Amino acid sequence: MKRATYLVVMLSMPWLALGAGTASSDYKAAINSKPDPINGEALFEYCTSCHGPDGSGDVSGSIPRIAGQHYRVLVRQIVDFRYGKRWDVRMEGIAAKHTLLATSQDIADVAAFVSRLDRDGSRGVGDGLYVEKGAAIYTQQCASCHGADAEGDGDKGIPRLSGQHAAYLARQIYDAVDARRLPLAETHRKRFVPLDFEQVLGLTDYLSRIGWNPSAKD
Repeated sequence: MKRATYLVVMLSMPWLALGAGTASSDYKAAINSKPDPINGEALFEYCTSCHGPDGSGDVSGSIPRIAGQHYRVLVRQIVDFRYGKRWDVRMEGIAAKHTLLATSQDIADVAAFVSRLDRDGSRGVGDGLYVEKGAAIYTQQCASCHGADAEGDGDKGIPRLSGQHAAYLARQIYDAVDARRLPLAETHRKRFVPLDFEQVLGLTDYLSRIGWNPSAKD
C-alpha cells in the first residue's frame, strides 16, 4: 500500500513541476512583453459585461474594481486563474489559453489597458461604524507593505487596496482564512485569523474609503 502511494506521488511530481514552470514562464513572458494598448482595449470589451466599461466592478463586492490596479498585479491574477491558483468559473474560462486571452501577449495587453483606467468609479463602502478601528489595524499590520495610503507597489507586484469595494475585500479575507484563495492564504492567513468580525468590517471599510469623496455622487 505504501509502495503504491509512493508511486502515485512520484508520477505526479513531474506534472506538478511542469504546471508550476508553465505558470512562471507565462508570467515572465507577459511582464517582458511590450503591451499593445489598442489590442488591450479590444480585449477588454469582453470583460465589460462583468467588470463594467470603466473597470469598477460591482459595489456589492461580487466583482472587484480592477481599474487602476498595478500592471504586474493584474498579470499575476490572470495567470493564477489560468493555472488554478485562484478559483472563479468566470475568470477561469476567460484566462484559459484556448479562449479570449490566448497568449502571454494578450495578457500583457489587457492588463496594461486596465491598469491605466481611471480609478474614480463607484465604490462600495461599509456603514462607517468601525472605520477608526480598521485604520488602526491597517497602520499596524498592513501599511509597511501596502503603503501608507494602501497604494501598493507596482514594481514589487503588491496590490493597490485603496478604493476597492469593502465587501469584496472582506470576502478575500475570509477566503484566505478558509484556504479558498491559496496564494493569499499562504502569505496573509496568520494575519487574518486573529481578526474578529468587527475588525474585518472596519479594515475593509477603511480601505474602501481611502480617496473617497462622500459628497460626490457614487
